[in-house]
Amino acid sequence: MKLNMSLVTNLVSVGLIGVGYAIPSSFPIANPIRQIGLYAASGAITNWLAIYMLFERIPGLYGSGVIPGRFQEFKLGIRNLIMNEFFTREQVESFFHSQSESSKLTLDPAPILTIVDYNAMFEQLVKAVLASPFGGMLGMFGGPKALEPLRQPFEENIRQGIQSVVSSPLLGKAIETSINLPNRSEEIVAKVEAIVQKRLNELTPAMVKDIVQEMIREHLGWLVVWGGVLGGLIGLVASLIL
Repeated sequence: MKLNMSLVTNLVSVGLIGVGYAIPSSFPIANPIRQIGLYAASGAITNWLAIYMLFERIPGLYGSGVIPGRFQEFKLGIRNLIMNEFFTREQVESFFHSQSESSKLTLDPAPILTIVDYNAMFEQLVKAVLASPFGGMLGMFGGPKALEPLRQPFEENIRQGIQSVVSSPLLGKAIETSINLPNRSEEIVAKVEAIVQKRLNELTPAMVKDIVQEMIREHLGWLVVWGGVLGGLIGLVASLIL
């Protein structure tokens, strides 16, 4: 079980008071012990009460219950911290940019080359030639058959052209640009903000109090300890002076 430093400090200071008053006043050590106990208890209890007032509302004490009383401001602060420090549009875009830099978009032309219908493309070329003014002249040399020897060179040239275009970095850059990164960033930021806001709307004053208290419980305990230690030192000095 975790040691409750605040409770131990308060008990030790109160114990010193008891010991100081239990020792006869004729003993020189009695007064210093009483003073140390009184000042230590004063410092420790004052700090403990101040910490307690952060989380609990005490009737008649203005300013107590700060955290649950201001939970809306705490919720807004949490939201602003998350959205303004971790999920800004610039940071999301920077993340995607770093990802794209580390893994540049490259396309393999092989699958594309296998699905292209070169014969259909050549037939379209033949139709275009026949429909042009050159088509009448071509009829004198056998019509479409005169273009048949061009089929194989046409396919090879189309293959090389497709491979060159698909392998070009410019195509990869164009595809990345078409993804429209700014809009994606805004969409991601909007979704994160909606999730954060939904979760914050579910928080109650008690939940906010528990979250903050759990975060700083150990450090708050040390405030009580040091309040007792410094109070005790002041009491020792006071007993030597007075």
